[in-house]
Amino acid sequence: YCVNMRRHIHQDLLLCFAIVSYFSSCSAFYLPGLAPVSFCEPDKSGEDCQSEIQLFVNRLDSVESVLPYEYEVFDFCKDVKESRPSENLGQVLFGERIESSPYKFIFKQDVQCKTVCTRSYKKGSKEDATKLDFLKMGMQLNYQHHWIIDNMPLTWCYDVEDGLKVSTPMPSELSKTRPATFCNHPLPSVPAHRIKTHHNSELNMSESDSENNSIKWASRWDYILVSMPHTNIQWFSIMNSLVIVLFLSGMVAMIMLRTLHKDIARYNQVDQEDAQEESGWKQVHGDVFRPPRKGMLLSVFLGQGTQIFIMTFITLFLACLGFLSPANRGALMTCAVVLWVLLGTPAGYVSARLYKTFGGEKWKTNVLLTALLCPGIVFADFFLMNLILWVEGSSAAIPFGTLVAILALWFGISVPLTFVGAYFGFKKPAIEQPVRTNQIPRQIPEQSFFTKPIPGIVMGGILPFGCIFIQLFFILNSIWSHQMYYMFGFLFLVFIILLITCSEATVLLCYFHLCAEDYHWWWRSFLTSGFTAVYLFIYAVHYFFSKLQIIGAASTILYFGYTMIMVLIFFLFTGTIGFFACFWFVNKIYSVVKVD
Repeated sequence: YCVNMRRHIHQDLLLCFAIVSYFSSCSAFYLPGLAPVSFCEPDKSGEDCQSEIQLFVNRLDSVESVLPYEYEVFDFCKDVKESRPSENLGQVLFGERIESSPYKFIFKQDVQCKTVCTRSYKKGSKEDATKLDFLKMGMQLNYQHHWIIDNMPLTWCYDVEDGLKVSTPMPSELSKTRPATFCNHPLPSVPAHRIKTHHNSELNMSESDSENNSIKWASRWDYILVSMPHTNIQWFSIMNSLVIVLFLSGMVAMIMLRTLHKDIARYNQVDQEDAQEESGWKQVHGDVFRPPRKGMLLSVFLGQGTQIFIMTFITLFLACLGFLSPANRGALMTCAVVLWVLLGTPAGYVSARLYKTFGGEKWKTNVLLTALLCPGIVFADFFLMNLILWVEGSSAAIPFGTLVAILALWFGISVPLTFVGAYFGFKKPAIEQPVRTNQIPRQIPEQSFFTKPIPGIVMGGILPFGCIFIQLFFILNSIWSHQMYYMFGFLFLVFIILLITCSEATVLLCYFHLCAEDYHWWWRSFLTSGFTAVYLFIYAVHYFFSKLQIIGAASTILYFGYTMIMVLIFFLFTGTIGFFACFWFVNKIYSVVKVD
């Protein structure tokens, strides 16, 4: 056949089954939320097993475009009795649109050359021309299928070097290459658009209690996960991060156990007259707890950062336990959103308590900014990206009802909980400082290049980013290259290493600045570790130009729009870690020195 010559397309399906045996229940451990499905012959089907094997289709996506599209918009064969399984919030936010397919499988029944549907396009019809143009666009951008059977993705497995097997999403029915011959006649090597109208499917199903079978139902995802040869790189990433942590830990230990201990002993032994001639971090004891400028904004950032930190920790912990595995579609995003909504109380409490410690009195403004500022920026960015998706007709566009539901969660649950947390935070007394603050600010001496604010902040983000950049590569691959991400154990370990690295790097630089008698540490401690987000953005730009093949203005705007959301969240998260580590350190060292 030839689409351009006859404009008549037959979509046939060649179904060839090699069914070894049937599924039965397995005794392997599996976490709640999913259960195995047993299959049997039609004459034995009932409550315990089913004979029909349903094939579902998901949206099509491409590595050359950020815009996914629903299966049905490509004018493929459709299921007469179309049904859509219920989708959770995470699936909707990620643009998943699952629907039943016209391809019907019956257990232990081989089917040969079955016609599914017929398509014809009339020359001169605007509607048919629009459909064909959209099909050509899908061919040009190499859109790929995502088919699902028994909650398992159908993949294309092929061999690579060293005997490894790699699994990738199914190739699309759409192709922009021309065959070398047609009906045994050579064709000119010019670009052409083709549709693959035959699918040869071989479905192998194994019995769980067979002695030849070592794959249990709970481990059935392993063939996909093991086929991704990233484990060695992951361990390299972990070892690289551990080396950085050991280096920083050694530096901090040397400061805490040797230099700092000697400083404290010397400060406590010298006479007050000799102390006037001393230099070092003790000399700024009367100014080190002087409230920072823009204390309102800093307290709001810290409240939001605390909310993000707790949300991230719980989400990754549950993912490590298997509750948020790839089998639970959309569970990761759903869990993160629900936790963020429910964690408004810690955000309000931390922001209000710190703002009161800074001496602030505009508590109404503080609680409103905590509840609305950062979430409002994220929602505004998200809404603008969604408008682009709406205009482009992408399946990733969030329905209006879902947007209303998100706003209801925000203003109906998160905002009231933030007010509750702020109420208790303002009722608590201000955090007591170990030393008094002088009325007249101390003059800061001339600083060297490395102890000036900007160089210190820029250097502070390098080591934390060095711990995560390899893991960041896989996360970006899962988002933009549509690769499955499953390494939550590695990710949780990197998360812990990031906490340690941000804390130690910030404490280290804070000590050097205090020794140089620069007591402006409040904002600097937040920005030092928060600058890691700037390196994340730079890496995202590098990833876009060097790794991706994205074309088109809409896809480019969407990429950087969503990247800015990730950068803002990461900035608040890392900045909060550095601030509280430094806050603990400063309170600790000034509580053990004698000050008249």
